Formats: sequence, C-alpha cells, structure tokens
Amino acid sequence: MTDKETNGQEVTAKSNFIHQQIEKDLSEGKNDGRVHTRFPPEPNGYLHIGHAKSICLNFGAALKYGGMTNLRFDDTNPEKEEDEYVRSIMEDVRWLGFDWGDRLFYASDYFDRLYAFALKLIREGKAYVDDQDAETISNQKGSPTRPGTESPYRNRSVEENLRLFEAMKNGDFEEGACVLRAKIDMTSPNMHMRDPILYRIMKTPHHRTGDKWVIYPMYDFAHGQCDYWEGITHSICTLEFEVHRPLYDWFIDQLKEGDYRPRQIEFARLNLTYTVMSKRKLLELVKERYVSGWDDPRMPTISGLRRRGYTPASIRNFAERVGVTKVEGISDVTLLEHSVREDLNKTAPRVMGVLDPLKVIITNYQAGEAEMVEAVNNPEDPEAGTRLVPFSGELYIEREDFMENPPAKFFRLAPGREVRLRYAYFITCQEVVRDEKGEVTALLCTYDPETRGGNAPDGRKVKATIHWVSAAHAVEAEVRLYDRLFMVEDLSEEKERDFKEFLNPGSLVIKQGCRVEPSLVQAVPFSHFQFERIGYFNVDPDSTPGKPVFNRTVALKDAWTKEKGK
Repeated sequence: MTDKETNGQEVTAKSNFIHQQIEKDLSEGKNDGRVHTRFPPEPNGYLHIGHAKSICLNFGAALKYGGMTNLRFDDTNPEKEEDEYVRSIMEDVRWLGFDWGDRLFYASDYFDRLYAFALKLIREGKAYVDDQDAETISNQKGSPTRPGTESPYRNRSVEENLRLFEAMKNGDFEEGACVLRAKIDMTSPNMHMRDPILYRIMKTPHHRTGDKWVIYPMYDFAHGQCDYWEGITHSICTLEFEVHRPLYDWFIDQLKEGDYRPRQIEFARLNLTYTVMSKRKLLELVKERYVSGWDDPRMPTISGLRRRGYTPASIRNFAERVGVTKVEGISDVTLLEHSVREDLNKTAPRVMGVLDPLKVIITNYQAGEAEMVEAVNNPEDPEAGTRLVPFSGELYIEREDFMENPPAKFFRLAPGREVRLRYAYFITCQEVVRDEKGEVTALLCTYDPETRGGNAPDGRKVKATIHWVSAAHAVEAEVRLYDRLFMVEDLSEEKERDFKEFLNPGSLVIKQGCRVEPSLVQAVPFSHFQFERIGYFNVDPDSTPGKPVFNRTVALKDAWTKEKGK
C-alpha cells in the first residue's frame, strides 16, 4: 500500500501489529474513528536513526489512516534541554518529509494544567509530599520479588500535602529536600506502580518558561496527560515503556471524562550494528571531541547522515525494511547502506573524480589542445541526459589503476597494455617516469584517435575501462572517506569495557589534492554524485568557492562485510 505525504512524496506503509491494533480500534468505533499520533522527542540532544524509525512509524500510521500527528517536545528536564536541540529536531522531521502542520506542542505548554492535576490527586488522597531523599525512596521500593515499604510521610493529611506542595512550587525548599509522589500500591508486582514520583525540585531556568517554575513533572506524569489533552488516540512508544503502561493507564483513569482515552502501544527500538544509540554516549563523543559534532558524518544522528549524503527516501525505505516488532534485536548497517545505494543509483548524477592522481601524458596528442567528449549523466535515468567533459593531452588517473608488474588478474593499465578511458579513447602505456626516489610520477602513453567514444572501429576489445580527468581543466578538491565509527559489530556485548575503546581509528581519512571534473566547481552543499567506479559522494558545507569538499556517503559495493568474511 502506498500513501501520499503532505509534501507530495510517497511512503510505502506495510502492515504491522501496530496498524492491526489501529484497524481493530477503528472497526470497533473507538475515539470516534479518529487516528491521532504524536512524536514526543526530549530536546536534550540530536535525533538519531532510531528516532527516524519512530518518526516514520508515527507520521506514517497517521497518513495511512487519514489521521494527524503532533510534534510535542518533552521538555520536563531543564538541566539537559536547549533551544538548539529543538531547532535541530524540527529540521530533521521536516527533512525526512513529514509535517506536523499547526500541531507543535511542548510539555511545558501544560505545566499549569499538570500542576492543577497534581492538586486534584492530593485533594483526592492520591498523592503526597515525601521528605525522604532519593536513595531512601529507592531502597523502600523493594525489588521485583520483594514488596516495597510505605513512606512514613504517606499518610499526611490533605491539608498538609497541599501546603507543602505549594511551598515546593514557591521555592521554599532546596533541591532534593522533598518530592511529590502518587499514592498507589507499594506491594504491586510492577515497580513503577509503587508510589512513583510526580514532581521534583529543580532550580534551573527552563528554555521556554524561564524562572517561573522550580518544580518539574516527571516524564511518566506528563506523558499520558499531554496525550489526553491533545486528543491522541495511539501513543506509540519503544518497548522499555511497556512496564510503564499500567501507570500511564492509571493516570488517565484519574483524569479522563467520557469514553475517549489514548492507548499506549510499544514496539522494539532500533539498534544498529557498528554504532551506539545512547544519547548519553553520543553526547560523550561530541563533548570529548572524538567526533567533530552532532552532525559528524560518522554519527548515527539524522543530521550526521544528512551531511554524509543519506537521502530522506533512503532512510524512510530503511525504516520500512527493518519493520516493526515486539522483539529486541540489532539491525545490520549494511541494510541502511543498501537503501542509500539503491536510492542514489537512481538519482545521483555520474561524474569523474580521481582521489589519488597519477599523471598521464599522451605523447601523440596535440600539445595545448583540448576537446569535449560526451558523458552520460545517469544510465538509470533516461531523462538525465548527457554532459560534455574536457579531454586533453595531460590527464589524471587513479594511481591504483596502474601497476608496473601486474599480477595475472590485473587488467588495468600497465606497460605495453591498452585500456579504455571512459567516454574517450583507447590509450597504451609506453613508458614510466620516475623521480629521484624512484617513485612513479607520470606515465607516457599514446592514444588511438580512431577510438573516440570508447569503441574501436576494427572491433578489438580491451579488458578494462578506467576513469580520468583532464589535468588542465580539473578542479582540486578535498575528499573525506568515512567508514564505520566502531570496529565491533554489537557493542552491547562489551558492557564491561568503555565503548570508546572500540572506536575505529580509520573511520575518517582525509585526502587532499584530489581532482574532479570541472562541472563540480560550483556544486552546492548537500548535492549528491556518483564518482564513477569509486562510490557515492555528497558536497560538504565546508566547501568554499572553487574548492569543493566531498564526503563519501557509501562505496559502490559493500567491501566491509567481504573483508570480514561474512
């Protein structure tokens, strides 16, 4: 099934157990036949590929069933939240192709209503102020096999709790002096139902409300209530919130009126090989400068993937391919790489670039002359047309495309051997030029003028075609070759060691002095190209006029798993 997005793009929406639950609710007429989802990021870091799956799932479900999706920031922890993260999250969601319309919300929009709801619970004898410290409260909660013990402050009067909670709100207590807890069941087998904390004191200015509040609601207290007030029908969460669902439902029971109620549904979060998904660990990499920032192309963040050259379509397709399950697992990054190759193969213009230049001098070509040869822009796209590329008597080829004493299966350029130059002519290597250290600095070759376009009129064949650029016309460029950030496939198996021990020292190789064809001199940041025979590349924002910088998005083939023997 295919559904149209609001921006005119298409997204494939395969059925999954969440869709089946939504369809069941619709068939039963629940919530007046509405489907209303929300994506609730905490603005304490940049979104990563796991969040992209959640974005696609929430917005995709609403699109599939003609519903709506809210973007709501869970900004209940001012110590970790910043406007920078808010802006980046909105940019990421839009870039992926989704739009929340006029439905932008913040948990902080509901601080007054949440406070009023807390007062309601106190008046009904369902919440109390606890003066114990966090460690004592944690110890009193017991364990999954041992019931908790009640707080000595659990049976305070309604009047005393109202007075103390107001004093908390007014800033009369220091941080950690007391908390507001729900009065539920200290013997419940579900630890989250053992008088959970609703409010804590945090004397930190909030990025939206400033100094208005010194008490802030816990996520579990804010989550369901915000869903209810916004009319959310299906609150889609990751699997770790499954044990929180009884608490979610308990709060809704205290608040709701009528038949409407949101339903929480959980799915397994996305884990990816050769990287980490913990925002804490990603922040550690950024702060300790193991990477250049949240948008470092080695990072699994959406902004990092965008800078590396991944496309919105490739990420949406990847999210669809990994599917939605209730079972925790780890997805292979090669599937993500396959998704971007598949998309760029259809859309990226072909160009020629030489990363490790070796000069070729064609001795029988008129010195100082040049001509234009026709090159195909994208053989996968008949509408892409062709372009003209300058050809001259001095060229650059890849150094690895020449060997002086080649093995039996090496078919590229060698002394006395003829090869085809892509879109141009056949050339034959006649002589090798070396410097005083014996290093090869140039090749003296001859060309066959009868083979223009890469075909010999006499029908003779060559076994190799190599790419090239004209030395006089080529543009100098910097190329950044990115690889996997970590050397270990599954870092969760290495819990006893610092995850940074497994960083890949070869995850970034910067090559200066590369040469690309002149059509790329004005290439704008985030443009995509396939460097023929090398890989897919993206123009980095660090590019300057006349000096482009390219990031390798992905190689043409998956060499990594081949090297690992998979």
